[in-house]
Amino acid sequence: MNLNQKSFKALQNSKQGEASDETVFHYHQNQNLIWAEYGGGKIQKGFLVGTITENKLSFNYQHVNAQHEIKTGICNSVAYLHEDGRIILHEEWQWTCGDYSKGNSTLIEVL
Repeated sequence: MNLNQKSFKALQNSKQGEASDETVFHYHQNQNLIWAEYGGGKIQKGFLVGTITENKLSFNYQHVNAQHEIKTGICNSVAYLHEDGRIILHEEWQWTCGDYSKGNSTLIEVL
């Protein structure tokens, strides 16, 4: 699965999360290295970097939210193909700051 030049939006997110359907993630990939820039909604600017092996992603993320707080976390995702051909990312994440809470989210490719 190749995420290079793909964009995603959240379909759902746990209440502790800050990404929403207003947040757009712009992914890049070079072999098994992935990175993305994201923003929108409650997030001013964010970045993630990690790896992908087959359909499993593992990455760290950081962003500045609307309250000008720096937030950091870790995430493990599994990528699937939706019946309409778009990529879906099922994510399990945890903040590495603040309350260290865990959550899950689902992102879908924006065509």
